[in-house]
Amino acid sequence: MVYTPRSARRGTLLVGTVAVLGLLTACGNGKDVGNPPVTASGTAAPAQDGKSGSVSAPASAPAGTASASASAPKATGSTGAGTTPGTTRTATTAGGTRCHTSELGASVGRNDPGAGQENFPVVLTNKSGRTCTLRGYPGAAFVNGSGGQLGADPRREPGSPVSVTLGPGQSAWSGLTFSNPGVSGAKQATPAALLVTPPDERDPLKVTWAGGPVPVSGNASSVRLTVLGPGTGP
Repeated sequence: MVYTPRSARRGTLLVGTVAVLGLLTACGNGKDVGNPPVTASGTAAPAQDGKSGSVSAPASAPAGTASASASAPKATGSTGAGTTPGTTRTATTAGGTRCHTSELGASVGRNDPGAGQENFPVVLTNKSGRTCTLRGYPGAAFVNGSGGQLGADPRREPGSPVSVTLGPGQSAWSGLTFSNPGVSGAKQATPAALLVTPPDERDPLKVTWAGGPVPVSGNASSVRLTVLGPGTGP
């Protein structure tokens, strides 16, 4: 057995310790040796295209997932069938709509008497700027100066109503007929005005009456009206 001095053994132990510490320092100097970094599950780093080092596009979405561009509605720029963008379709009123009281003027034409009868044309004239129509019988009533009605409403003579188309300034007329009260012996009165209401309207037009006395009660007191026809009288 070879005897090794204690000082030599201490030197050998010191050298071995230094060697071990050097090895540990080399392993812990911050440099990775062959071990890649750990990536958390569920994440993926962008892939490199292998040529220029640029980042390639991400992988496509899983099947069954709609992209935003596919789900967004597409604007077509259309404003409706038959309509050009930037224009407005304007509703038009067909000619031949009913004439309203506010669009008309009323007058009473010249008397055409015969065989004890008094015959006056009651005329309605279109004073508006549009074409309109009248059809049927007008309403009529004699009134005194206070607005009270004299006699019953006129009766309607049998007739076939027709639509009368009135352009601006054109007229239609109805015959107002009654027996002369001086001949028939009916009770009479002299009206201040005749109220004329266009067909299917509620508001009347007031016409000053200059035709003398009219029957208001008694024998042969009825006043009659004919259907409207074109023009201003016979």
